Amino acid sequence: MQYSNGCKASIIIPCKNEGTNVKMTMASILTAMPDDDYEIIIVDDGSIDGCCLFLNEYTQDQKVNLIVSPGLGAARARNLGAKAARGKYLIFCDAHIKVPVSWPENLLSTFRNPKVSAVSPAIVSMDNPVNLGCGQTWNSCLKSVWLSRSKIQGLTTVPLLPGGCLAVRADVFRQVGGFDQGFIIWGYEDVELSLKLWLFGYKLYVNPSIIVQHLFRKKHPYPVNADHVHYNLLRMAYSHFGNKRIDKVIDLLETNPRIKKIIRRVIQGGVMKQRLNYFAQRKYDDDWFMSHFNINF
Repeated sequence: MQYSNGCKASIIIPCKNEGTNVKMTMASILTAMPDDDYEIIIVDDGSIDGCCLFLNEYTQDQKVNLIVSPGLGAARARNLGAKAARGKYLIFCDAHIKVPVSWPENLLSTFRNPKVSAVSPAIVSMDNPVNLGCGQTWNSCLKSVWLSRSKIQGLTTVPLLPGGCLAVRADVFRQVGGFDQGFIIWGYEDVELSLKLWLFGYKLYVNPSIIVQHLFRKKHPYPVNADHVHYNLLRMAYSHFGNKRIDKVIDLLETNPRIKKIIRRVIQGGVMKQRLNYFAQRKYDDDWFMSHFNINF
């Protein structure tokens, strides 16, 4: 079945200095694809290790599109891939995963349920297969924690979808503005998108019948430090949280001696305008979200 807007789904893979991982991921995805009604978009975000050179052999393949960017960071690299996407559905994947046979068809079949706006498979550690996570939630310190398989019975709503592999309706993704374009380097991009989707009235699910292997790397490819992560956390808080909960986030970060400077940068980055825009569009507030998912923060 061909779709008028191009194809069934766009598989978007941002990568940076992935070594042989991206080649492994590509081989796995191509083996699992059941037909030609998909496209793969690789966003090489300023790699210097030549990890995407092997893609030259795919240059004549219309299914594979390589985009080179100058180091935009995780959120904006994903958005760049989404901007070029032609699919009815967007599947965002890390460049260090292995997927099962017929993975995209099985994952996208979840959208037959009209309530589903976005979905993730179960994620298992490639190095330690006993560690299986089915979506994520927040603990009392606003740290993302995996939900165990024992707590998930079939297709289940979850508060947060992991960025390692998540699928979303393209029209929904664009309606909420995608990943936060103001985020820097890395951190909280998948969490913020999940929160935003819920607050705007969309529902997120995990499908535990599909299991994707994920390589949890020991070294990060981006030059990430605490200031980058704290900036993104604060930008998310100012975008979506009430004032009391923003204060709680600031209290969490009080050990960072540059916290006041980071707050100023967040404010100067236009977050208050974004806050007003989001508050005007959303269906629920952060109090509803925390209560709905029994998150004590």
